Amino acid sequence: MKQLTRITLNPQVMGGKPCIRGLRVTVGTIVGLMASGHSLSGILQAYPYLEEADIYEALAYAAWRVEEVEIPIKIA
Repeated sequence: MKQLTRITLNPQVMGGKPCIRGLRVTVGTIVGLMASGHSLSGILQAYPYLEEADIYEALAYAAWRVEEVEIPIKIA
């Protein structure tokens, strides 16, 4: 997977949720808007400070996280 440069995680911004470029727009917001039928152009119009690449990277990040497997470590 290519390096994701537009997704930031900061405990001081939106409780540490993955956000777009440190803005208060979460990956979950973008994915939710797309899932509910909003178009790319509609999202960009509603959030004029976002760029098309931000939306595509949010979707790529979400897809990566869904496929990621977390294995619990048993501490003896």
